[in-house]
Amino acid sequence: MKATVHVFLKPGVLDVQGKAVEQALHGLGWGGVSAVRVGRTIEFDLAATDPVAAEAEVKAMCDKLLANTVIESYRVEVA
Repeated sequence: MKATVHVFLKPGVLDVQGKAVEQALHGLGWGGVSAVRVGRTIEFDLAATDPVAAEAEVKAMCDKLLANTVIESYRVEVA
């Protein structure tokens, strides 16, 4: 199975990288862009065959390692 985890900062947490991208876009002429947020995507293969168990396993990975749940949220996709 293929797992994809999307990690992003929670609302209200300052996204310095997103702000820098927003300012760069403005500098390049795209002034209508606002509220830029930057996240990351993590993809990997799992040996699991049960999608429900695989999703639970990936969520445990996120809670323990892949996301800082104090300031980040995540979304899991298992296919």
